Amino acid sequence: MSDRVTHPIPPIYNKESKTLILGSFPSVKSREGEFFYHHPQNRFWRVMSSLFHEPLPDTIEEKKQLLLRNKIALWDVIESCEIVGSSDSSIRNVIPNDISRILKTADIQRIIANGGTAYRLYMKYIFPECNREIIKLPSTSPANAAFSFERLMEEWSYIIQ
Repeated sequence: MSDRVTHPIPPIYNKESKTLILGSFPSVKSREGEFFYHHPQNRFWRVMSSLFHEPLPDTIEEKKQLLLRNKIALWDVIESCEIVGSSDSSIRNVIPNDISRILKTADIQRIIANGGTAYRLYMKYIFPECNREIIKLPSTSPANAAFSFERLMEEWSYIIQ
């Protein structure tokens, strides 16, 4: 049985942000922890800290500051949906987030999808509204076991070019 769930985490951005990274929807762990990529096996924070040669952030505040220092904005494509647990494949009845508030505030020069689901949902729900291209990078999720940390780093190094 799927329940309608609303995104509990506000976007991270400021007027200095240049790159917007969009996930699909927070996992159960992220919803419980009230912050992005809260599951200890998700490699997002390891990738970010490695790319920017910074210590791995521990607290929510350290994570926010890592992003903002490096001109990264972070949010998800979905505002609310029906979902079973954390399963992206179970997502139904999507209401997308309105990313225009970020695009109006920051000089976003590129938009990145963290994985195929974020990419597909962006193209379906947000692209027709904003007409901004998005680049799909491999998901940092532990479910994406096909990608080693080294391969993720190789692909995600796109954001520092």
